[in-house]
Amino acid sequence: MNAQITDTTQLLSELIAFPTISERSNMAMIDHLAERLEGAGARVHIFPDATGQKANLFATLGPECDGGIVLSGHSDVVPVADQDWTGDPFEMHETDGLLYGRGSCDMKGFIAAATTMAPIFAQRVKDRPLHFSFTYDEETGCFGAGALVDSLRALDLRPGVALIGEPTMMRVIEGHKGCYEYSTHFHGLAGHGSGPDKGVNAVEYAARFVTRLLMLKDQLRSRAPEGSRFDPPWTTINTGALTGGVAHNVIPSQARIDWEMRPVQLSDAAFVKDDLHRYCVETLLPEMRAIYPDADIDTEIIGEVAGLVPTDPNEARNIMMELTGANGASTVPFGTEAGIFQAYGMSAVVCGPGSIDQAHKADEFVSVGQMTECLDMLERLSHRLDTKAG
Repeated sequence: MNAQITDTTQLLSELIAFPTISERSNMAMIDHLAERLEGAGARVHIFPDATGQKANLFATLGPECDGGIVLSGHSDVVPVADQDWTGDPFEMHETDGLLYGRGSCDMKGFIAAATTMAPIFAQRVKDRPLHFSFTYDEETGCFGAGALVDSLRALDLRPGVALIGEPTMMRVIEGHKGCYEYSTHFHGLAGHGSGPDKGVNAVEYAARFVTRLLMLKDQLRSRAPEGSRFDPPWTTINTGALTGGVAHNVIPSQARIDWEMRPVQLSDAAFVKDDLHRYCVETLLPEMRAIYPDADIDTEIIGEVAGLVPTDPNEARNIMMELTGANGASTVPFGTEAGIFQAYGMSAVVCGPGSIDQAHKADEFVSVGQMTECLDMLERLSHRLDTKAG
């Protein structure tokens, strides 16, 4: 295992050096991983996006059949702008057993561990395929995972189990809320502040929309499913930003609200969206258009990422409990790509090295101890896939 942790740490350093912030290309990193996996004997597919600047990687060891196990990670990382790093975020350094660098725990550490283990998997995988899934744009709405599922559907390939290696301190996670993000735009009529009745104040209508969000936020508490295991147990709403206006004495013609909800059940998402649609159509828009017929409100969908619903039976959970020695599985409030894989028919679970508390922050790190635990788990998985060893 000493050689594996050394190799994994070196590969992690190489992956961190690729500045795969979501607004940039991930192609160099994907090509680097493809070369490593092809060298281990994997059959590699690269699926570019429409721009040709980003791509998903899907690689397979073992037989060509359905029911395989997917090791999944996202290649993109969040920006480092305005963060106070003590060193270069894209140059890994180790201090006291901690590996620092952007993406070290979220989630290039898992990708490095899985890729390092590929030659061992190649020797042991027998009757059940093992897949590697490395996606783009998870941080901006899980768009890569959605595109990957479309690619798998086109290939008529249906894996059975998905392990998403997001940082959980190697705890087994069987459920998380969805993450739905929106920007609602208000188009009014500008004017002088001394004549408020002659304009349509977009900021004021946006503020009323926020008030409606606050009302719904309270109502959702009473809709928490009985026995909900989430913390908090109900669907949440957060207003992230309200922007608009140019000066104290000008009626603003434009405003925007950035907001999100994290549903514990699909019916809550429908409840919120239906209520807001009626409120805009029946209350706000008639008032706005009585003054300015071209006034409008439109909501831009930034991303609607499905939650991971705890299910019974769940093969992925059972496998990971066996591999980690855990006696149970938990839920978390943050979102992952797991729900997308689950919706495609796979059993899915989240388990990976590092802590989500370190993700997205300056001086992000993953510990060598956590990386070693991850490699140990993958080693046990390789034996499980070796039917001759069973």
